[in-house]
Amino acid sequence: MSRWTNADVGRALAALEAELPAAIELRHELHSHPDLSGSEGPTTLRLLDALDATGSPDVHGGRVVRIGGDGPAIGLRAELDALPLVEQTGLPWASTNGASHACGHDVHMAALVAVVRALRSVDAPLPVVAVLQPREEAVPSGAADLVRSQALLSESVGAMIGVHVQPRLAAGTFSSMAGAVNASSDDFRIVLRAMGGHAGYPHVTGDPVLAASEVVVSVQALVSRRVSPLNPAVVTVGSIHAGHAPNVIPDVAVLEGTIRTFDSADRKLLGSKLRQVVERAAAVHDCSAEFVLNAGEPPLINDGPLANATERWIGSLTARVPVDLRSCGSDDFSYYGEMCPSVMVFYGLGDAELSTPGLHHPAFAPGDDEVRGIAECLLAGYFAGCELLLGAPADT
Repeated sequence: MSRWTNADVGRALAALEAELPAAIELRHELHSHPDLSGSEGPTTLRLLDALDATGSPDVHGGRVVRIGGDGPAIGLRAELDALPLVEQTGLPWASTNGASHACGHDVHMAALVAVVRALRSVDAPLPVVAVLQPREEAVPSGAADLVRSQALLSESVGAMIGVHVQPRLAAGTFSSMAGAVNASSDDFRIVLRAMGGHAGYPHVTGDPVLAASEVVVSVQALVSRRVSPLNPAVVTVGSIHAGHAPNVIPDVAVLEGTIRTFDSADRKLLGSKLRQVVERAAAVHDCSAEFVLNAGEPPLINDGPLANATERWIGSLTARVPVDLRSCGSDDFSYYGEMCPSVMVFYGLGDAELSTPGLHHPAFAPGDDEVRGIAECLLAGYFAGCELLLGAPADT
């Protein structure tokens, strides 16, 4: 089949509707038994059972499950891992194991299962590949490992679709805009060392605390004075550890943080300039310096034609309103875009004042109705991928 008619789309939506009660039950099960990054085995087995694909081989801790015949396929991604947070939602099916799906991954997984099962039950024009991805919240990136494994290429995945809940967007909205929508994210670690000593005799010591303070202040000028004000970029020092007593200048100070940019030249420049800031601050305060920069995920870039088609299909299937969203957040879904056209859809569920708990908060938990909404957006992305790969728009 090269096109879908309105009747075909209606059958797919009816099949999806039939899958939703079981998907919501699955969501409760996944939410109450979350697995941390790198230990997602039990979650993976629950999903494989729901997909009737228990024989699928392990791929770097994840799975690539093809449903359909030969030829090019559409990949749908769901993340498997939870966060190391003690849940505070009060839900009857809340986690009690010290981990929490505080980023909505339980909803993503349940919606993916519903869509894949629905597409399997109708005469879909192209195969679908369920990409069960580990380690979205931790290093090493599960997406990077899946891409490098060639497992997606071996299944002829020609387009990738992801959907992520986003409480920064109002309920009833979504964003699938083309271009760069998330920043790259690189981690850095700085260790400053000196011979410390008595707080009353700072002139005979080095001072890693003072050097660390100078670094924290100076890095803010890197963005304001070295990057074009038209280019989003941010350098954040998120962790500082030094000393144990008020009257002792310590020997060591350790700083950790991130560099986030949308532009590859800015990414390179900020890493180089940060190293210079560290080395100069260390020299002034008689310290030695170690600087380690770990390259993380690249910018997340939504493919233009696929993004436009996805927006049109979401508008056709739902009453959701498209809005624009770019942020200096990051997601390793960006690695899929280096392999094939890809689109990340941000799914709004915030209130007008955005006063409810947000992503990564222990009280964050989308309602069960969002399983349907996420599933509809995934299905819309699938239809858009069919347009892209078949070369002809479907009837809507």
